[in-house]
Amino acid sequence: MSGTLQRLAENSRRAIDDGIYNVQNTHHHIRHDMVGVIKAKREGACIISEVKFASPSLGTIATYTDHTIISQKMVSGGAAAISVLTQPYLFGGSPEYFTEIRESVSVPMLMKDIILDHTQIDAAFNIGADCILLIQAIFDAGHASNIDEYISKAHDYNMQVLLEVHSDGELESALKTDCDIIGVNNRNLDTLKISLNTTEHVLRDYADERPAISESGIESPDDIVYLNGCGASAFLVGTSIMKGGNIKRGVERLVKAL
Repeated sequence: MSGTLQRLAENSRRAIDDGIYNVQNTHHHIRHDMVGVIKAKREGACIISEVKFASPSLGTIATYTDHTIISQKMVSGGAAAISVLTQPYLFGGSPEYFTEIRESVSVPMLMKDIILDHTQIDAAFNIGADCILLIQAIFDAGHASNIDEYISKAHDYNMQVLLEVHSDGELESALKTDCDIIGVNNRNLDTLKISLNTTEHVLRDYADERPAISESGIESPDDIVYLNGCGASAFLVGTSIMKGGNIKRGVERLVKAL
């Protein structure tokens, strides 16, 4: 991988060193089943809508003032689950945002971050996450080690794990773990360019019982139809919904694609 992955890892390490994840157990709730929601029969597409204010590739994405209202509009529009960025540097998120959103919605929630330390898993539990994101490339590049321990720790907390891959080789490694969900990121971590064909390529022979979702670059109902045909069971969408102006309608149009 290029310096991009190194930059993301250093960014997370900075947040860890700054104590961003030193949060107390602020939320007690019955865990929501992200896998069950993805596999459930429903009318429309399974959209995991992401509260996302900035990114390394785009800078500032949106400047909404109330993240709880945003999440409620996403759910009102039919989002099956909510993803929240908790990384403050480069992504404009925070664990506090997550906690406040957790109190305002009753759907499964994913803590989205560049996780490379066990303290971040502790934080996920303390803020009420149902699922955490791990990135296979982070472990393959040596920014963190022993992915099985991370997954086991999440499971000990009764949280599920979405393990993100970008290639055939990463998928092969991911399927050897006890992760609960496979995520295919359409963004190339070397170039930061996006190609939805990544999902088609990585999932072309996918036969595992664990659900696979497609992430990044999803903008239109046509994209949902295409990615569903590639084998994706759910779709994680952030930027296009956050930039669209009407949050509820942005989610609705994607849900209604199927």
